[in-house]
Amino acid sequence: MPNVHHRYARIMGHKLFYRESGAAAAPVIVLLHGFPTSSFMFRHLIPALADRYRVIAPDYLGFGLSDAPPVAEFTYTFDALADLTAELLADLGVTRCALYVQDYGAPVGWRLALRDPEAITAIVTQNGNGYDAGFVDSFWKTVWAYQSEQTPHTEAAVRQAFTLDVTRWQYLAGVPDETLVSPDTWYHDYALLSRPGNDAIQLALFRDYTSNPPLYPRLHEYLRTSRVPVLAVWGRGDEIFAPEGAEAFAVDAVDPEIHLLDGGHFLLESAGDEVATLIRDFLARRLRPAPAGMTRPET
Repeated sequence: MPNVHHRYARIMGHKLFYRESGAAAAPVIVLLHGFPTSSFMFRHLIPALADRYRVIAPDYLGFGLSDAPPVAEFTYTFDALADLTAELLADLGVTRCALYVQDYGAPVGWRLALRDPEAITAIVTQNGNGYDAGFVDSFWKTVWAYQSEQTPHTEAAVRQAFTLDVTRWQYLAGVPDETLVSPDTWYHDYALLSRPGNDAIQLALFRDYTSNPPLYPRLHEYLRTSRVPVLAVWGRGDEIFAPEGAEAFAVDAVDPEIHLLDGGHFLLESAGDEVATLIRDFLARRLRPAPAGMTRPET
């Protein structure tokens, strides 16, 4: 099994944690995590891909083992998270890569792709929305209310997302066999969510989520014109982003491959082997080749 390295880099004055595995000259796949987790969610997927690919999985600022400056010292937005991710990849010498996006990883990944379309060799979206379709109203209505008006009532409602019960629910909702999901997952995420000041960071990102849907038309145009290969692999039981979010990629992506699997929002926890097999098959067939004149494998 390939070794997985656990590293830190100083990026734009902040310490970012990332996991890395695979040969330095291999094609790169970057794994972008969701809320409320970190690169920890990829702990099993990384070695499953690293025999063929250089795999890089960062923790965003404010998440996981990366620095988490208070909101008085850093403005947390999805633009800022994308800026830091882009600078990290540049620091690691990555100029071209495939993206795996999940949940918050989607708005970070879409920004990276729109900034440098030629840099993206393929997209794997696992319950990472890029369309208005798929937002489950029962979950999002409290977020939308808070975005519209910040009051003690709307803030109290979204703060439920920081509780142990809701963190556990995100992992188990829609999973046919809950015993496949380790309780380590929600206890790990809850401990990090509970750090002093982290609630303010997450509230800032909830407010900034309004910046993401306006990007969707540009994303759709990018999918049509770039013809980037797209694999959508989705937990059909997800009660945050429903299967319609996966099926919507068929509107604009060229020959997308869409798979709805039994599972929920964090599909890797209950169907990780199946997801890894789909990714390996997809990338082996669809990963964009290196441009003519390149003397080393695409990175």
